[in-house]
Formats: sequence, structure tokens, C-alpha cells
Amino acid sequence: MEKFKFYKYSGHGNDFVIIDNWNNIVTDNEMATVTKLICRQKFGIGADGTVFIGAGPDEVDFGVRFFNSDGSEADMCGNASRCSAHLAHHISIAPASMTIKTKAGIIEATVTDSNVSVLMPTVGKPEGGARIEVDGFSQTYHRINTGVSHAVAIVEDLDDLNVVRYGRAVRRHPSFTPDGTNVDFVKVISPDTLAVRTYERGVEDETLACGTGVVASVLLAAAQKLVSSASINVKTRGGEALTVRYEGPPEAPTKVFLEGPVRFTFSGQVETDLFKK
Repeated sequence: MEKFKFYKYSGHGNDFVIIDNWNNIVTDNEMATVTKLICRQKFGIGADGTVFIGAGPDEVDFGVRFFNSDGSEADMCGNASRCSAHLAHHISIAPASMTIKTKAGIIEATVTDSNVSVLMPTVGKPEGGARIEVDGFSQTYHRINTGVSHAVAIVEDLDDLNVVRYGRAVRRHPSFTPDGTNVDFVKVISPDTLAVRTYERGVEDETLACGTGVVASVLLAAAQKLVSSASINVKTRGGEALTVRYEGPPEAPTKVFLEGPVRFTFSGQVETDLFKK
């Protein structure tokens, strides 16, 4: 591997290493391995995942590929999309209003200073709940696809919840085979505010925020009439709030927007020592 530049971004504590791969310095076959090395704590840069920006089809400004820290590829990532849009505008790949090709479909993004809004790809309807008990903790989880699969549970006590223990068990539960699922635990704060904690598949841990999980949580809460606004603020473990806006009925919205600030924390150069075993 040759040296290459990277950009480190955070979306509410959900952090990514983004690589401008327009010239294919990292090949398709190398992306998973490079991701695992980059995302390692202590030995690498450390991150929840990586994003590779490259040329897309003519009808979009650019394309992206998302990888989780374990090297698995994700079709969609809400916060990584927002961070990628900010970087693409920052390095003059795309205008402030842009289109991006993901494996989940084409998304639209708008950058205003540090704030980025993305129009999500088509989302699925909340599916019938599965009642799952783990160590005496019994909850109903509804499956919803927001570009990737999520299992969402409404809970009363979010602060003291062992998200890693329960999330890990539900993530691989037979109800969500064959690929498993991300797992979101949601508390209703008010008619227009939720709090969400997420166990992410591929990271295999709780992350400080998850954009697709926030969207899934809002749409389920709205479908169950637990919130009454079409613009919902969602508190994450990262300490900031994301906003989800939707048009149409929550069971089958015509448009869903995910919006909030991103942070460009630093950039640097990956040296060849990173790839030594």
C-alpha cells in the first residue's frame, strides 16, 4: 500500500475516517482490510468505520462505500453520509446541494456551514414485533429497514440499560436472521423529542450515535403515535441532538430527512507502517 491522505469526522460522536479514493489508491479488494487496520484503537487511527469517496454514475456528484470497523460493508450509513457530504463540499468535489450514490440508493444532501441534511433513501415499513427475552429483560422489537436493518424497542429506563448485553443478544437472534440487525432502544421524552441508544452491527458495540437508527426509532415511535410532530429531535449518547423530519404518513413516508451538525476534527496521512503486521 502507498501512503494516502485521510480526513477524520464525527457525527455526534459516531466517528469515521474518510478517504478521497477518486484515483482508486485503495482497490475494492483492499477496502475491508484497510478499514480494519485504520479503525483499530491503539494501532490505527480508531473509528467506528470508514468511507471511501469515488466517482459515481453520471447522474450523481460522487459515490461512496461504507465499511464498519470489523471490515463488513454497509449499504447505508446516515451519519457517514452527512460527514461525506461535508467533506466533498470542503474539498470541492461537490456543490453545497449534491447527490450521492450509495448501495442503498441515491441520496440528496445539503451542506450549510457545519450543518448537513440528507434525504434518506426509501425506507421500509415497521414490521410486526418479535418479543425477545434476554436475562429476564423482555421487550418487543420491531424491524424496520432505513437503508440497513434495525430492530427497535421502546423502553422506560434508557440511562441504566445495558445496551451492549441486550443489543448483542438481539443482534444475532433467530428473529433477525440471516444477516442480523442493528438494535435501537428508545425512550419517549415528549411529543417531539426522543432519546436513543444503539448497538451497531459491524462495530459490535454501542456507538455514540447512529443516523439510520435514529430514523428507524422516529418512524416507529410516530407509527405507534408516541410522538405527534413531523419534526422530531433525538438525543444521542454523543450529547447532541439529531433532527428527523418526514413527509407523509410515518408508516410509509414519502420523504425522510436526517439533519444535524458534523465535526471535521483533523486530517493526516496514513503511513505504510500501518499495514505492517
